[in-house]
Amino acid sequence: MLSAGDFRNGVTFEMDGNVYQIIEFQHVKPGKGAAFVRTKIRNVIAGSVIEKTFSPNDKFPTAFVDRKDMEYSYNDGDLYYFMDLESYELVPINKEVLSDSFEFVKENMICKIISYKGNVFGIEPPNFVELIVAKTEPGLKGDTATNVTKPATLETGAQVRIPLFIDEGEKIRVDTRTGEYMERA
Repeated sequence: MLSAGDFRNGVTFEMDGNVYQIIEFQHVKPGKGAAFVRTKIRNVIAGSVIEKTFSPNDKFPTAFVDRKDMEYSYNDGDLYYFMDLESYELVPINKEVLSDSFEFVKENMICKIISYKGNVFGIEPPNFVELIVAKTEPGLKGDTATNVTKPATLETGAQVRIPLFIDEGEKIRVDTRTGEYMERA
């Protein structure tokens, strides 16, 4: 059991039949009255974020969230298949579980599969990926005075903004958390 007085960032616990992860916490000891813990917590399955106040004596069961590296193999309609790196078993995962940042993942990339009691509720792609620019307009010569960007389509179909000097066929590094161009690869 985990008491609210022991809350730390990243800790997961069960409450009201749901699993929550602490994003922020603050122990508050007012001059008058009892102490309390102010938190911002995320429902790890639904993804919603709420702010809630707890008494330091409140107790919750600890939730053990499993994070496992798996290799993305292919998709077939709404099912995306990931291979377990230990047993080589293919695991189908429904499209609704995928995050927006999955658009930067191509076949044979290693992703973290996040599950709770065997139910997959999230997929984390690598933080940085190297992809080839499939389509972009040529940059205008002399238009380099400021940080001007242009739209580009990557080999996975994802859209990003890139600097004018990057051309089609070049490999770039993208931050999947923000969807931003980082550098040439």
